[in-house]
Amino acid sequence: MQTLRIKPPSSDRDGRSGQDPGRGLSPLLAGAAFVVAGVGAILALSGADSPLRGPFTLFFLLAAPASAVGAALRGLEPFPRTVVSVAGAIAIDLLIAQGMLAVHRWSVTGGVIAVAVVSALVLLLVLVRRQRRRTARRRA
Repeated sequence: MQTLRIKPPSSDRDGRSGQDPGRGLSPLLAGAAFVVAGVGAILALSGADSPLRGPFTLFFLLAAPASAVGAALRGLEPFPRTVVSVAGAIAIDLLIAQGMLAVHRWSVTGGVIAVAVVSALVLLLVLVRRQRRRTARRRA
């Protein structure tokens, strides 16, 4: 009778098996979502008559603020972070729509631009906050 020994994985492969099909899926999905959201914003701003204009614009109106809120909530676990990000995106969209309706300045292009600006400002604030933390850590 012969004893079979299982060899440990070699150190050059980092202990991973040959093919890991889910390893590169997240960046691919994030890139696809970014492209779809960008196309939605472009279609909405250009006023193109396309059957994809509505769904892609709706995706932009949810994805842009959700990604900004999600970046601000980096400390949460994935599922609560996703739920809070989507709820925050809906709240941002509704607040922008309510503000535009209150001042009688509602327009589709104005709404898309306002959502893009608010999302960009939230992301900018997150980046500034992280940079200040890094600078404070280096000084300490």
